[in-house]
Amino acid sequence: MKRNVRVVLYGVGMIGSLAAKFLLEKKGVEIVGAVDVAKDKVGKDLGDIIGVNKRLGIAISSDADAVLSRAKPDIVVHTTSSFVEKVFPQIEQIVRNGVNVVSTCEELSYPYLSSPKLARELDEIAKKHHVTILGTGINPGFLMDTLVIALTAPCEKIEQIKVVRVMNAATRRVPFQKKIGAGLTVAEFEDKMRNKIISGHVGLEQSIAMICNALAWKLERIQIDPAKPVVAQKSVRSEAISVKAGQIAGLRQCGFGIRSKKKAISLEFEAYIGAEEEYDAVTIEGVPPIREKISPCVHGDIGTIAMICNAIPKVINADPGLLTMKDLPIPSAAVEDMREYVKLDGEQHA
Repeated sequence: MKRNVRVVLYGVGMIGSLAAKFLLEKKGVEIVGAVDVAKDKVGKDLGDIIGVNKRLGIAISSDADAVLSRAKPDIVVHTTSSFVEKVFPQIEQIVRNGVNVVSTCEELSYPYLSSPKLARELDEIAKKHHVTILGTGINPGFLMDTLVIALTAPCEKIEQIKVVRVMNAATRRVPFQKKIGAGLTVAEFEDKMRNKIISGHVGLEQSIAMICNALAWKLERIQIDPAKPVVAQKSVRSEAISVKAGQIAGLRQCGFGIRSKKKAISLEFEAYIGAEEEYDAVTIEGVPPIREKISPCVHGDIGTIAMICNAIPKVINADPGLLTMKDLPIPSAAVEDMREYVKLDGEQHA
């Protein structure tokens, strides 16, 4: 009988905790270690931190090398930061221990434009140590790039691509609501954006670049507009945040791929408390034209957890290097025993 897929968690925040809970329910998967640097988590049992009402016998450690050396995982589920520059030392450390990585780092989904030097280094290190690195999630990672690429397959010609994602942030986790400025005044929103206390959506540039690479389009430039506040026209609220009329309900941000002086690719992201309709829409102007709409939109947290966990077997089975979603086989759910999807032991790439 095949052994379980051995997983270490690197980052046990909100997303890492949700990933842990999901993996605990999966057949053929075993969590064998957990890493986090937060003082209130180090030394605690993983079960206590993620709230499963039982001890798992896995102590959270700040020493990644020790955990990876002792646990000998097949893959690390990495959930710490959105930016390649911040996660580079963590990813490098994992890879030097000879372990595959699937990460929620948004910039890592396609880092070749924003961080070309670091991307090359990660690719070289991964190949040297015979492991695979993948950055993915729901967005970037699927809705505004991988799904778009797949929808272009029936087209003979493509003139323009437009993607819109609208979310009612009231149904999302509180840290996300705060991240988009919900409940702030306009002046507070502008001040926090200016001082980078809150940020717009991370990943539009990466999604545009991935689509263009798949289509072999040469762009003149990628233009990412600053995030703009969505001001509530009436009082709205989530369970945690009340927004009065005139206050910030969330934000809107757009990105464009400019080709032949035209916006060949347009991505529009909207997330605010009180959005009346949630949806993900892809419009491809071409031959034939494509109109796709998912309504309501795919839930961001659930979708992200599913994307990174379902990617585990594909990452383990893939060729070594820093890969993107367009480099892997068609994405799919791994709903059965995880061991059925994975080549382990002597079958794994060496």
